[in-house]
Order: sequence, then C-alpha cells, then structure tokens
Amino acid sequence: MKLFTPRGEERWVEGWRPRFPHQADDDTEPGTVFQTDAHGEDTTWVVIRRESGHASGGRHLMGYARVTPGSRAGTVTVAVEAAEGGGSAVQVTYEMTALSEEGRRALEEFAAGYDDFLRSWEAAIRAA
Repeated sequence: MKLFTPRGEERWVEGWRPRFPHQADDDTEPGTVFQTDAHGEDTTWVVIRRESGHASGGRHLMGYARVTPGSRAGTVTVAVEAAEGGGSAVQVTYEMTALSEEGRRALEEFAAGYDDFLRSWEAAIRAA
C-alpha cells in the first residue's frame, strides 16, 4: 500500500512532489492535507479514509478528496489486495465533478484515456 500514499507515490509518479502545509509524520492519517503541482496543475488533497488489511479482510484502502481550483473536485480511492500467484490487484476509483468548462474537457479526456492511464501506472510501478 505504501506506493499509494502521498510520499510513496514519489517513488514512481513523474513530477509527484507532495507539499504538506503542516508537518505530517504519518501521511496516511485521515485529515492530512497536502498539495501537488504535478502536470502543471495545483491540486489540494485531503486523506479521508485509511483501512489496513487487518481491519478489512486483507484489503488495504486509501481514500482522498481532491480539488483543482477552477477545474474539478472529487474523490480518489485506491484499494489493494494480494493477487493469486503473488503481486497485488489494485482498483482505482475516481469520482470527479467539473467546476468549469475547462474542467469538463479535462474530465472527458481523462475518461477517454483511463485504461491507458492505469496501464501507465502499472508500468511505472513495475519499473520502480
């Protein structure tokens, strides 16, 4: 699960550099706020949910709220479970709302390329 935490994604996401307005010893603690400027957009994130595998039958989960001002807002949930034969199965869910016409276009492009987006995550994680 560490690869899907704010600091953990630095290991494999190009340009991902979370900034914490307040010291965050545990970046997975619900209520933790961080900001990113990946892909040329300033986004504010809040950790809204964390479940360890022990509490949820082996499934680890991280939930985030995110806002890119003037563009879009919503939630991102990442669930990780052990996969048969080793490795992990990961499910990523985005629930987003456009805040502007620009945001609507960004979400349409994101949805159209979602499968490729997830494949790029898989390749980046394997390389890390």
